Amino acid sequence: MVWDKKYECMEKEELEKVQLNRLKETVRLAYERIPFYRKALCDNGLSPDDITSLDRLLDLPLTTKEDLRQYYPYGMLAVQLSEIVEIHASSGTTGTPTVVAYTRGDIDLWSEVMARTIACTGATSEDIVQNAYGYGLFTGGLGFHYGALRLGATVVPMSSGGTKRQIRLMRDFGSTVLTCTPSYALYMAEIAADMGIDPSKSTLRIGIFGAEPWTHGMRVQIEKVWGLIACDIYGLSEIIGPGVAVECPAKDGLHLWADHFLPEIIDPETGERVSEGQDGELVLTTLTKRAMPLIRYRTGDITNITFEPCKGCGRTAPRISKIKGRTDDMLIIRGVNVFPSQIESVLMEIAEVEPYYQLLVSRARGLDELEVCVEVKERFFSDQIGRLEVLREKIQTEIESVLGLTAKVRLVEPKTIQRSEGKAKRVIDKRAL
Repeated sequence: MVWDKKYECMEKEELEKVQLNRLKETVRLAYERIPFYRKALCDNGLSPDDITSLDRLLDLPLTTKEDLRQYYPYGMLAVQLSEIVEIHASSGTTGTPTVVAYTRGDIDLWSEVMARTIACTGATSEDIVQNAYGYGLFTGGLGFHYGALRLGATVVPMSSGGTKRQIRLMRDFGSTVLTCTPSYALYMAEIAADMGIDPSKSTLRIGIFGAEPWTHGMRVQIEKVWGLIACDIYGLSEIIGPGVAVECPAKDGLHLWADHFLPEIIDPETGERVSEGQDGELVLTTLTKRAMPLIRYRTGDITNITFEPCKGCGRTAPRISKIKGRTDDMLIIRGVNVFPSQIESVLMEIAEVEPYYQLLVSRARGLDELEVCVEVKERFFSDQIGRLEVLREKIQTEIESVLGLTAKVRLVEPKTIQRSEGKAKRVIDKRAL
């Protein structure tokens, strides 16, 4: 279902005209209302009048999460506080929280791009959406809630947690769309089986999963256990929340709503743009948000982009690949760059293990060590010790072939790795403790 054909299927040249007009407005708003941007532009010898083409975007300064934290709580607002109707914030576990604010118009914008997003997966006003993203300061729950309402669907505002009740109500209400993190979707399936409920026989037909990187292998697991189409969604609170990009059922990249969010892919080390199709860090500029417009915001997410029309649905909106990791999640172990998603892709291809794992990083005698703990499926765990050792060596060899690095592999009993009702904690880096 195409929610807004004008923009979702707009020709590239026409889209670029829209982007340029909106970029001019955004830069002028930021320059006139936000001291941080006024100084940044002046330091680079720029004024809003200099934005005469999209190419001038390269002359504008990059914005980081640390910049937002330095101006906590309201220093990045482009409007009066009296115009703000909703505030969200990060947990602040790694420092000062990142504040996100919305005007009434921003909430309408969020609702609109989320309705577009949910519709892109194939959902309609006839669906019942079981929203198991967390409500509160985290933007996931309310973002889906607003979008489903705008779409005209029925919303079950469950939030995360209360898993057994969640499953019972999903069955009783006949929910057809599930929205949550991919790790929670797997956990819910596990609990459903414990309750004597076959998740593959549920009424669910679509799952919209995000808020954490997940591989194709995990998608296969989720689709098999739930009997649904699993679509990836991308967003981040600083830009608007969920609703920046999403997969259609063709699952050939995430359609990014470039009429609202102007994308670039840069080399995270040099800041230079990379070629179409080449991996790099996603940088986004908001084009229509008014409370907190952001110019060239470094997301920290590694992906690539294509501007080719989608063969599956016909949309011309640019598509980004599934997020392959984050610049700040990347582990450097003995000089080797390691993303957790690389290891997950190996594990998901091995039939004997469950989709639950943790990476433990430590340092012994000055050398970094990586240990991969992974659950073995119950029917294999009781096998002879010799067979488990063969399995352990197989996993170790596969990981080494992908990473070029030797990792210890520890096989653990089923249901021993902690489950998550939100974002899964995959990495424990003891080097920093």
